Amino acid sequence: MSITLPRKNNLKEISFSITISATPERVWKILWQDNTFRDWAGLIDPGTYMVGEMKEGNIIQFISSENGYGVTSKVDKLVANEFLLLSHKSDTKNNGTQEREEQWSGGKESYLLTQDGGKVILTVKFDVPEELEEMFTQLYPAALERIRTLSENISA
Repeated sequence: MSITLPRKNNLKEISFSITISATPERVWKILWQDNTFRDWAGLIDPGTYMVGEMKEGNIIQFISSENGYGVTSKVDKLVANEFLLLSHKSDTKNNGTQEREEQWSGGKESYLLTQDGGKVILTVKFDVPEELEEMFTQLYPAALERIRTLSENISA
């Protein structure tokens, strides 16, 4: 399942996939449970945490505790253990309390889990500001590897 939304001109869609030996339920838990989310997301932006309840129609904030910058997003579509679509509504500063210059606003981000012979393929697509594309291309694969490690480790 994938939904295409219009993007701002300065945003570019990038995509990553990884195969994980775990159930979709397990991978979903690792993606969105607070402590494991902080673990893998911190590889991209240290100290990143999420504020809000992951529920369709809700507003969620992703904030870096290191610099206080973040993005406020709407959960446009959520099918538990299968698909999540976020649309980024505003960029924030001061730990999500104030709006800042638009960098991510208008972008989208999706997480798709598909089953393939007892394994899960996690595909992540997101719009990234062009000036950050190279950084995300370098950092995101490590985050996906961390998601795989956590998902395949029964004690995580």
